[in-house]
Amino acid sequence: MIRPSIEAVRSQAQRLTTPCGSGGIVWHAWGSSDAPRGPLVVWHGGSGSWTHWLCNVQALAEAGFYVLAADLPGFGESAVPPDGGDADAMVTPLHIGLKQLLSGRSFTLMGFSFGGMTAGLYTAEFPSKVERLVIVGAPGLGLAARPFQGMKAWRHLTDPTERREIHRFNLRTLMLAHDDSVDDQAVEIQETNVPRDRLPGRRLAFTGALADALHKVHCPVHVIYGWDDALYQGRQDVLEAKFRASSPSLQSFEFVPDAGHWVQYERPDAFNAVLLKTLNQKAT
Repeated sequence: MIRPSIEAVRSQAQRLTTPCGSGGIVWHAWGSSDAPRGPLVVWHGGSGSWTHWLCNVQALAEAGFYVLAADLPGFGESAVPPDGGDADAMVTPLHIGLKQLLSGRSFTLMGFSFGGMTAGLYTAEFPSKVERLVIVGAPGLGLAARPFQGMKAWRHLTDPTERREIHRFNLRTLMLAHDDSVDDQAVEIQETNVPRDRLPGRRLAFTGALADALHKVHCPVHVIYGWDDALYQGRQDVLEAKFRASSPSLQSFEFVPDAGHWVQYERPDAFNAVLLKTLNQKAT
């Protein structure tokens, strides 16, 4: 599978900044601000950046959306949030930024993993502008009682080759379901992003924070997971049942076959097809 390069995708984006504490939130935007299908805001996973959406943003812009991808506060190029160090601390600075960037327009919001939990918290607190919420591979459902096991430490290593191999191992352990999915670009994304994670000790992912927030969300909610997501392997039925019990406005729940946690990178064509089908649905 040929995936686009980081520089090729970045070169098509406009780089924007909004305030965050003593610094700013960095956003990348694809498409026209007056795109016919309106704004689509996307938030990445933990220890990530906009590059978690590398294989998707151009297809979404070509489908008629104005795509805005944040580096969430404390990740990537963005400053740390001014109050706290977990998903709940993201909500206010992101809200300030979106008011500035979109001038009060409503938007579709999609978040992956940690960003999906953040998106749920955001929509519960600021519901008036979120037309539709799409959650991809998110934690915060009260189903993970302890941090994911099996990851290897890398910060103590000084040899770049050793560190790269640990990043490759960790990607295969948690993020991607198949060896051939852990390509050199995935490793490059990982080894660029994880050292810029300045929010250690996040804990909300291991609580029911997202499930609690979804009880308060009344816009249409759509959910997409990889069938082979390591966080929920063998518990797919429990995962779906949790969403159906937690979200009164759940419109769809989809599994992408043969894909792990980072579903939109591992199976981009299948993910993009499911997502666009989802976004074409009328609310019921």
